[in-house]
Amino acid sequence: MNKILYKTLVIFLASMLLVSCGGTASPTQDVNAVMTAAINTMVASFFTTQTASVPLATPTLAPSLTPVPTATIVYPTATLPPPPTAVIVYSTPILGTAVPTLTLGTPGTFVTATVNPVSLGSGCNNLAFIRDVTIPAGTTLKPGENFTKTWKVQNTGTCPWMYQYRMVLVSGEEFSAGSTKLDRQVTVNDWSEISLNMDAPNKEGTYTAYWRLSDGVNAFGATLVLSFQVVK
Repeated sequence: MNKILYKTLVIFLASMLLVSCGGTASPTQDVNAVMTAAINTMVASFFTTQTASVPLATPTLAPSLTPVPTATIVYPTATLPPPPTAVIVYSTPILGTAVPTLTLGTPGTFVTATVNPVSLGSGCNNLAFIRDVTIPAGTTLKPGENFTKTWKVQNTGTCPWMYQYRMVLVSGEEFSAGSTKLDRQVTVNDWSEISLNMDAPNKEGTYTAYWRLSDGVNAFGATLVLSFQVVK
């Protein structure tokens, strides 16, 4: 029990005894009622004091939740290698020269024949073969059939081809070729077509002839090939 309440109760009880025992006349009081009231007062004061002496609990905040990190999906991208690049080199064999060699390139490139075009020139004249326009290799002709062979070429020299330039036979048969003159001027870097009118032999077989362009003195440029079969 609290000491203050105890002292208060003792003083209160002593006062009540003095009043009840004093010589001065006073109204008669019910001792039991007085004691009950005193005890009730003491108990109420005790609980009030005890309640005030107990500190209030400090509210504790609920722990905050840590947000769950969101997943980031990364889709890898596939990088495709570039398609192989064809390097086309037009070349034809030249009699008396080495056969063009094949050069193996890096992966992704085609194998191409390598010919030094500078070695084909004569002075300022040079010629590059582009393609067969008519009578490609393996063409079948009838005996005595008249035909026109046409090659597409390019002037890769440093001077124009002049009117007096002509085609000259390097090897094989002429097949009754008509005029072999160029009869026109072809400027540097221009493409042009050279044609010869001929007759197929009367005998069956496979025939090949080699021609080159000449300035009247020296032949120059790539050799132009004619190859065909005669079949009845």
